[in-house]
Amino acid sequence: MDEKTAELRDLFINTTGSETVTENQEETPGSLTDERKAASERVPALISMMRDRYTFESTLSDDDIEAVVRGYYDEQTDTEIADAISAERAEVFTARMDLHLVRDSDRDAPFKLATLRRLVVEDRTIEECAAELESDIETVTHYAAVATADIESTRANDRFRDEFRELLTDSDLEQSHARTAREDGLRDATEDLETDVSF
Repeated sequence: MDEKTAELRDLFINTTGSETVTENQEETPGSLTDERKAASERVPALISMMRDRYTFESTLSDDDIEAVVRGYYDEQTDTEIADAISAERAEVFTARMDLHLVRDSDRDAPFKLATLRRLVVEDRTIEECAAELESDIETVTHYAAVATADIESTRANDRFRDEFRELLTDSDLEQSHARTAREDGLRDATEDLETDVSF
């Protein structure tokens, strides 16, 4: 062993307290166990923060709302989530909108959703929106929830939606797809918010 190697060996021993490079490995920060523990603690905290910040329309319990979040990121349909928590499909939809968890298919409105977003930003009533869009109250009410969720999420810089995704998915694999979907779905909403609205 030359002098340089001896110095490196001494440094290693002083730093690690071990003379061997290989030791029994235990769970380290960033392991799957740690990630699951972080999600189990952080997801309920995020839901609580959203309840404090926004007016939740959902009457589901916090446990059921957490199940909605997890089901959404497990790519379950609203019907599948509803069956799992013994709720109605409409209740799951309402909870998803409260949580800013909008699917691409939610935006398939029979009218220009960008127009409805503008009307929502202008604080128009559902009746006024229905009249301008030449649609019925029930349909406009449904898509107004979608528009409101997108607007709130945009104003929050997609904070909650992004953090849920990072906690409950392989964010490295999902990041590109999520970014593209969000940009496609929210481009019009962002333009609408350029009006004189207080953030």
